[in-house]
Formats: sequence, structure tokens, C-alpha cells
Amino acid sequence: MLLFAALGLISVTALNMYGGSLTLISAIDSFAKVRPTTSVRALTIGITAALSLVGALLATDNFLSNFNNFLLLVLYLFIPWTAVNLVDYYIVRRGHYAIAEIFNPRGIYGRWGWRGIVSYLVGFVVMIPFFAVGTLFTGFIADALGGADISLFIGLPVAGILYFVLSRSIDLDAERRVAAAEQADLESAAAQHRLV
Repeated sequence: MLLFAALGLISVTALNMYGGSLTLISAIDSFAKVRPTTSVRALTIGITAALSLVGALLATDNFLSNFNNFLLLVLYLFIPWTAVNLVDYYIVRRGHYAIAEIFNPRGIYGRWGWRGIVSYLVGFVVMIPFFAVGTLFTGFIADALGGADISLFIGLPVAGILYFVLSRSIDLDAERRVAAAEQADLESAAAQHRLV
């Protein structure tokens, strides 16, 4: 049984290391162009493995408590991100995107979406007093509530509403025209591909 468990653990760990490597490459690529060669991937896998090892060694004294704290922090990072994405997709742009423009830093979406970043950061900051991160940190409002963590109910609407307000200045008609032209180009390319 231990042999089978070890095989499963090795495959999951390999996938996690590779996923961390791709995330690191993508993060670096946001600032400077990176060509993901085999050596770059191997280097970023090594960096991911080293960071994971350091984190695991630092967490060994009270692993379950530290792991719980880590998962709570990750959850907190996703709350305003989720709000911004849901509002953008369902309310602001209603699912209409120019996909090729997402990969063009000088395109209609730009390299950085300042509206989303501002909304995300504000949503995260207003959640801090409501955090109850296990043994790591308890915000003063969560402490006053006897350790109750209601940060989700604060960060989600604040980030979502702020993003909606900031997005009112987006020229959605221009974006839809670019998306429609891009769609026509894709259809034309697909038709040519079928003929070949």
C-alpha cells in the first residue's frame, strides 16, 4: 500500500511542481518576455521545489495548523479576484471578449487592467479587519465578533461594486467591434484550413 501511495504522491508532486513552474514563468513574462525553453522550465521547477521545501521545513513544528493558515490565506486572495471576474464576465462585458487582444499588451485591454487591480486591492484591504486566520492573525472586528470570520461578505461586494463603478468608463462598443472583427478573421482562417 505504501508503494502505491508513494507512486500517487510522486505524480501529484510532479504536477504541482510543473504547475508552479508555469505560474512562475507566466508571472515573470508579465514584466519581461520569457521564452519557456527546457532549461527555463527546469530552473523554475527547481525554484518552485526549493520554495516548497523551505515552506515545508518551516511549517513542520505545527504542520496542520500552519497548513490551515496557508489555505485560509489562499482563500482570502481568491475572494476579491472572484468578485472582479464575475462582475466583468456577467455584468460589464457579458461574455464578449476579443480573445486575441488578451495576449496583446498594446491591445484594447492593455498590459494591466488598472480597474481590476484597484478593485482587487481595495477588496482585499477592507477584508483584513474581518480575518480570522487560525493561529496566525485575527482582525480587530473578527476578534470583537468572537473570532467569527465574515471577510467574504465584505470583500466580495466591495471589490465587485467598485469594479462595476470603475468599469463604467470602458468603451464596450469599441471592444465589441474588435471582437466581431476578430471573430470574422477566425472564421475565415477556419474556412481556409478546411479547404486545405
